[in-house]
Amino acid sequence: MKAFVGLGSNLGERETLIRLALDDLARLPDTRIERASSLYDTEPAGDTEQPAFLNAVVMLETELSARRLLWNLLLIERRLGRVRTRRWGPRTIDLDLLLYGDQSIDEPDLKVPHPELTARAFVLVPLVELDPLLVHPVSGETLLHHLSRLGSRPPVKRGTRLWN
Repeated sequence: MKAFVGLGSNLGERETLIRLALDDLARLPDTRIERASSLYDTEPAGDTEQPAFLNAVVMLETELSARRLLWNLLLIERRLGRVRTRRWGPRTIDLDLLLYGDQSIDEPDLKVPHPELTARAFVLVPLVELDPLLVHPVSGETLLHHLSRLGSRPPVKRGTRLWN
């Protein structure tokens, strides 16, 4: 199954933490990294009184179920020092399951596609970089179309490559 995971960090050595998370993702069972976007510097959304984020998106090919993949993402977050104190607050690492194939899952602790996906330029820009024709499984519209409606507020600035 093709899955897309968002990575973000705004505490500590942001790029190092994202690269460590990427290494952990590469070691997941029955999973391989297909591609990763560039790194993007972005202003925080929601609670704006915090440091800027570094964001990226990775495309995985996985045999893990969506629930098992999410469980592994949460485990990687904890291993890299993520402490959940407040919603949209600063964090060492944030791993979000954005898309899981063309599936739509709506359970109390698992929502795919990610509910904020189409409202976040810092997720849409790297997703479109990876696959400009990717279609949102619920709306049926391309993510490029969603991005064009959104614009990029707050700004999303492309940085270095993350993965070869």
